[in-house]
Amino acid sequence: MTSESRHVPVMLQRCLDLLAPALERPGAVVVDCTLGLGGHSEALLTRFPEARLIGLDRDKEALRLSGERLAPFGDRATLVHAVYADLAEVLDGLRLPAVQGILFDLGVSSMQLDEADRGFAYAQDAPLDMRMDQTTGISAAEVLNTYAPGELVRILRQYGEEKQAKRIVSAVVRERDKEPFTNSARLVELIRDSLPQAVKRTGGNPAKRTFQALRIEVNGELSGLERAIPAAVDRIAVGGRIAVLSYHSLEDRLVKQVFAAGATTTAPPGLPVVPEKYQPKLKLLTRGAELPTEEEIAENRRAAPARCRGVERIREAKL
Repeated sequence: MTSESRHVPVMLQRCLDLLAPALERPGAVVVDCTLGLGGHSEALLTRFPEARLIGLDRDKEALRLSGERLAPFGDRATLVHAVYADLAEVLDGLRLPAVQGILFDLGVSSMQLDEADRGFAYAQDAPLDMRMDQTTGISAAEVLNTYAPGELVRILRQYGEEKQAKRIVSAVVRERDKEPFTNSARLVELIRDSLPQAVKRTGGNPAKRTFQALRIEVNGELSGLERAIPAAVDRIAVGGRIAVLSYHSLEDRLVKQVFAAGATTTAPPGLPVVPEKYQPKLKLLTRGAELPTEEEIAENRRAAPARCRGVERIREAKL
């Protein structure tokens, strides 16, 4: 199966429109911080024929597949094996002090969900891996089998917003003492057996929140995002734009906070005239978080939880 047939880019037209005023200029550089299978990047290179693209991904298989997809664009596309938390270091290495566009499509990619042996999907049995970069770090199985009970409860509550965290962790600890966890089906069954009937009747698959929490922990997603979004704001040129697609409230809340802070004056209260150094450096381009259309969700069910936010850099930061 080709990368094109496996991947429908989420909110593609909206992302292109948000970035367009910054990327229509000759010599513009856009960074796709979550390259995946290259759907957004291909569309960016096609719509903005004078733009250069830098694509980042921590998943080497995604880089290989997207490289094949973007090969027709030649040296207009530069692909880098890196996590988005290292955005500033990547741009320094490429000698790019500022860029005109930055796109984040957060969460797990279509390829990672579709490849059974990656262990991201709770709907099919697979090894409990969940690493986006399978060359480094610990797996979800190692987290389940080695973390202290209190730490597991914290992860499920904080990253999965799982109200039944204590009940699930108690069952995990009891079962891992008998035999370590290796596959997803056993964990899904344990979660189903652990929860009250009333909880299992609402909110879709009861394992969803636990799998989300484990994935975020394994890949350091939120800590990486805490570095990446401020770095993007720092490295976007005046007139440049950032678009972010997030898929759960924790991601969206973090993005919202950074964008809102940049779009707010930092002047002490009561000043009759606000000096430029206190004025906002960002302009919000979206009213809150924009949602996908019903038509897009019908075409691509994975777009359903997406939330899109955009900002424009309107002035240089003053020290």
